[in-house]
Amino acid sequence: MLGPVILAASRSDRMRRLVSAAPVTKQVVDRFIAGEGVDDVVPVIRELTGQGLELTMDVVGEDITNPAQAAAARDAYLELIDRLKPLELGTRAEMSVKLSMFGQALDGGHELALANVRPVVEAAAEIGTTVTLDAEDHTTLDSMFAIHEELRKDFPQTGCVIQAYLFRTEADARRLAANGSRVRLVKGAYKEPGSVAYLDEHEIDRAYVRVLRTLMEGEGYPMIGSHDPRLIAIGQELAHRAGRKLDEYEFQMLYGIRTEEHLRLAAEGHRMRVYTAYGTDWYGYFMRRLAEKPANLRFFARSMLTKG
Repeated sequence: MLGPVILAASRSDRMRRLVSAAPVTKQVVDRFIAGEGVDDVVPVIRELTGQGLELTMDVVGEDITNPAQAAAARDAYLELIDRLKPLELGTRAEMSVKLSMFGQALDGGHELALANVRPVVEAAAEIGTTVTLDAEDHTTLDSMFAIHEELRKDFPQTGCVIQAYLFRTEADARRLAANGSRVRLVKGAYKEPGSVAYLDEHEIDRAYVRVLRTLMEGEGYPMIGSHDPRLIAIGQELAHRAGRKLDEYEFQMLYGIRTEEHLRLAAEGHRMRVYTAYGTDWYGYFMRRLAEKPANLRFFARSMLTKG
């Protein structure tokens, strides 16, 4: 299986150096990372929203080793929000954050991450948009969900992510679907043991459909994070069966992957949000996107040859 191999490489300093030094790497990364700084991404935001798409912005970087780095991550998001304000896009441009960037893994990390993410959520609310808490490996999820619940007391629009491959996710989905929260469902992109996660791709797909059905039949706002044409079609059918209008759920896909599908769904009236990452610490993000599904390797390879 390629996925575990790629995930192992994402944690290897030696592989990081090799991949970063490869001549082809910059060309590939430039297609899937929107830029290194906020000045790079503002034109991208304007272009994509001008095409009828919506965005969730991710400042990449997770290997935080001290509180100063966590504060810098917070400040990077605050800078982004400051630049979004004059664009007046509201929820058409939201943010996705990984709590590891805000210090979650440090001593006292739960409290530190909450303290760092709260001003980002507050600032986002002030410009009429919101924040989604990304899911990371299974050991971090109890903390993430607790922070999500705490933030929603003052900012009920705060979203979170659940991962279909984890055994716990069906129960998490039932809890979240009942309380009106915004929930992005993805397959999962971390190396997890068989004691907590499905490892077979077909089992993961079946779990994805079960969880998505729960979200569609619930009271929350489902966000379908997938590039899989079959799962996209199933999502549309489940939404139809649940009596949901087009603005009562959305699709989400990664910047640079299946861009024609982004535009097709938007043209059909669907809310289509592009997960748009930027920053200099792109390696871990990039490698997990490859590991999520072997087909992503084909997406990346094909994108070297075509603008589609």
